[in-house]
Amino acid sequence: MAAPAKFLFDVDFSAPDKSRERAATSAEIAARVAQAEAQAYRNGFDAGQRESHAESERRIAASFQQIGNSIAAIAAQFAEIESRLQTEAVDVAVATARKLSGALIEAEPLAEITELVGDCFKHLVSTPHLVIRINDGLYEQARDAFERMAKQSGFAGRLIVLAEPELAVGDCKIEWADGGVVREAAAIDAKITELVERYVASRHRNATRTTP
Repeated sequence: MAAPAKFLFDVDFSAPDKSRERAATSAEIAARVAQAEAQAYRNGFDAGQRESHAESERRIAASFQQIGNSIAAIAAQFAEIESRLQTEAVDVAVATARKLSGALIEAEPLAEITELVGDCFKHLVSTPHLVIRINDGLYEQARDAFERMAKQSGFAGRLIVLAEPELAVGDCKIEWADGGVVREAAAIDAKITELVERYVASRHRNATRTTP
C-alpha cells in the first residue's frame, strides 16, 4: 500500500492565481456597454430602414393604384364626352341636311324628281308605258320637262304625267308595267331619323360598356 502524501506547507495561498480570470476594469465595462449599444443601434437602424422601405413600397403601390383609378375615371369621362359630342355632331349634321334639303326643294322643287325620272328613262327604254304622278302645283312645268327628257333619252313608250294634289312638293310616284318607285320626303326623313336613333343608341351602349 502506497504511503499517503504528506501535506506540505510551502504553498502561499495569499498570492493571486494567474489561471483565474481577471476582473474587468470600469473602462473595459464601459467599452463593452458602448459596443453593445452601438450594435443595438445598428440593428435598430437596419430594422427601421427595412420597415421604412417596406412602408415606402406600400405607399408607392397605393399611389400607383390611385393614379390608375384616376386615369380610368378620366378615360371614362372622355369616352362619355366623346360619345356625347359625336351624338351632338350627328344631330347637327342631320338638322343641317334637313334644312338644306328643304331649302333646295323650295328653290328647285323638280331637281330631285328630274334626276329620278332621267334614271328611269335610261333603264326603261323599252317599257310600253310610264306613269309619273306629281304635285298638282308642278304639273305644267313637270310635264313639259319630262316630255323633253323622254325624247332626248329615246324612250319610245307612252308617257303619262298625272297631277296629284295629295303629293307634297318634291315628292313623286313613278309606275310602269312590272314595277315602280316612290320618292316621298316624309318616308326618307323617317328612315333618317331611325338610322340616327340606332346610331346614337349604339354609341350609348358602347360608352356604357367601356365605363369601369
